[in-house]
Amino acid sequence: MAGLRLGPLLRHIDQETGDAATVWVETDRPCTARVRCVGDARAGGSARTFQIAGHHYALVTVTGLLPGSETAYELLLDERLVWPLAGSRFPPSTIRTPNTASEQAETSERSDQQVRIAFGSCRWASAPAGEKDPVGPDALDTLAATLAADPKAARPDVLLLLGDQVYADETSKTTRRWLAARRDLREPPGAEVADYEEYTRLYYESWLDPEVRWLLSTVPSCMIFDDHDVIDDWNTSAPWLAEMRDTPWWQERVVSGLMSYWVYQHLGNLSPAELAADELFAAVRQTPDGTDLLREYAARADADPTCVRWSYRRDFGRVRLLMVDTRAARVLDEQQRAMLDAGQEQWVREQALEDPGSYDHLLIGTSLPWLLPPLVHDAESWNAALCRGERGERWARFGEDLRRRADLEHWAAFPDSFDRLATLIAEAGSGPDAPATVCVLSGDVHHAYIAEPRWHTGGPDAQVLQLTCSPVHNGIPRSIRVGFRFGWSRAGRRLGRFLARHGRVAEPQINWRKTSGPWFGNQLMTLTLRGRAATLSLDQARTKRGGGVRLATVLERNLTEPE
Repeated sequence: MAGLRLGPLLRHIDQETGDAATVWVETDRPCTARVRCVGDARAGGSARTFQIAGHHYALVTVTGLLPGSETAYELLLDERLVWPLAGSRFPPSTIRTPNTASEQAETSERSDQQVRIAFGSCRWASAPAGEKDPVGPDALDTLAATLAADPKAARPDVLLLLGDQVYADETSKTTRRWLAARRDLREPPGAEVADYEEYTRLYYESWLDPEVRWLLSTVPSCMIFDDHDVIDDWNTSAPWLAEMRDTPWWQERVVSGLMSYWVYQHLGNLSPAELAADELFAAVRQTPDGTDLLREYAARADADPTCVRWSYRRDFGRVRLLMVDTRAARVLDEQQRAMLDAGQEQWVREQALEDPGSYDHLLIGTSLPWLLPPLVHDAESWNAALCRGERGERWARFGEDLRRRADLEHWAAFPDSFDRLATLIAEAGSGPDAPATVCVLSGDVHHAYIAEPRWHTGGPDAQVLQLTCSPVHNGIPRSIRVGFRFGWSRAGRRLGRFLARHGRVAEPQINWRKTSGPWFGNQLMTLTLRGRAATLSLDQARTKRGGGVRLATVLERNLTEPE
C-alpha cells in the first residue's frame, strides 16, 4: 500500500486558459497518484510515479478546472485517500484559477485583474516543535498560520522562492545526527550533504513542516536555486571551481544537487506544455529507473552550462516574470566574466522584449540583487578589476582571496553583465508600449530594501525598482548589519568611489539610491498588481507577547505614484 512521503505541492496554474494546474508529490513506492477535485467530477488528473535513486515521484496535470474558480482537491494513491491528512487542522487545499483573457475582455476587466505575488529567499528549516528557534519565527510558517486561521485573509496568487530553499552546507543538529548514523563525519564533506539521498533529507526536513506543507499545497510556487542549494559561493570564480573539482567529494555533491533540484524544484516550474515537450522528463517516465538518465543530464549540465537552461518565464495575466539563473549559467573566465553565458543572456533579452505592450509589469527574478549598497557595489567592481589583472598579478592574487572571504560575487562583480542588464531594462521600459514598472526581485543578502536607479542618459519611461527581501528564516550577525547600513551612507559612497578609482573601474551608466529600508528580520514582500498600478508590502514574522507569532506589516507603499 503506497504512502505519501512529501507533498502535495501545487506548482503551476495555466494562466492563459485557467483550466489546468500541476501538483507534485513524492510517494514511498511505485503507484498511481490521482488528484480528485471536490464537487467537480470533470476536473482532476492522474500520473504514474517515476523513480530516481530509490525514490518515487509524480507530477500530476490537473485538467477540466473552471476558469475564475476555487476548487478543493484531494490526493489518492492507488485510489486510497492520503491528502488531506487524517485529523488535519488546516482548511482544504484548493486550486484557484484566473479568468481567461477572453472572459476578462468581455467583462471589461482586462486591466483590472489583480495579481498578488509574495517573494523572499534564504530559508533554514524551522526548529522542531517544542525547541527554541535560534533565528526567530519562520515567515513562511507564519504566513501559513495566518491564512489557515482566516479564510478571508488576502492570499498570494503565487509564491516566488528566490533561492536557498535548502542549505546543503549548513545542516541542522537533527540532520547532522542523521548523517552521523549514515557515515563518518570526520571524512569530507563532513556534516554537509554528500549525495542524492542526503539531499532528500533536506527537503523532508524543510517541506514536512506542517504549516509550510499546507501552504505549498494551496499556493502555487515558482522556485530558483542560489548558492546554498549546492554550496556557499557556488561558481564564484574559475580558480574556486578548479579547486572544488580537485576534491574527491565535489563531483557527487554538485551532480546530486542538480539532480535533486530538477526533481524537487525545476519540474514544477514548467507548464504542462513545457513538460510534454521535455525529452528528459519523457525518458525518465518511460524507464523503470531514471537515475542514470538524470545523473548523466546533471553531470553534463555541470560540465557545460550552455547545454541547459534553468531560467524560465511565467505570465500572470498582464504581468511577466522572468526567473533568471544567476549561479549555473556564469562565465568564469576573468577576461570574459559574465553572470550569464551568451545564449542565456539572449534568451532573457528576447523574453523581455517579446510582444511589447502585452504586459503592464515586468518582473525579473534573480536570487542576487542587481543594485547593492553603493559601497558594496564599488567594492565588488574593484575586486573584479583586481582579479582581471588591472593592477598586476600580486593584486590579482589578493583580489581572489578577498572575493572568497567577503562573498564578492553579485551582479556588481560582473560589471559588463551589470551594465547590459541596465541597458535591457531601459529598452524594455521605454517607448509608447512601455510597462508601468520593471521590478528586479532578489534575496540573498539577509535584509530587505528598495532601491531606485537613475540613468545618466536615455532612461526608461517605466518606474524601475530593485526589491530585495531576505531572509524568510535565517539570521545575520550584528556586524554585517552595521556594514550594510554603512554601505548606503555618504561616507560609504566616498570609500566605494576611492576603491573604484584604484581599480580603474569605469563609472556605470546609472546611479541609485535607497528609498526604503533596510529592514532586518524574517520577512516576505508582497507585490499587488492591478492594471498599471503596483503596491508593495513588507511583512515580518514576530513573536507575540504571551506566545505565538504574527505577521507585522512594516511597509505599505504605492510604487506607481511619486513619493
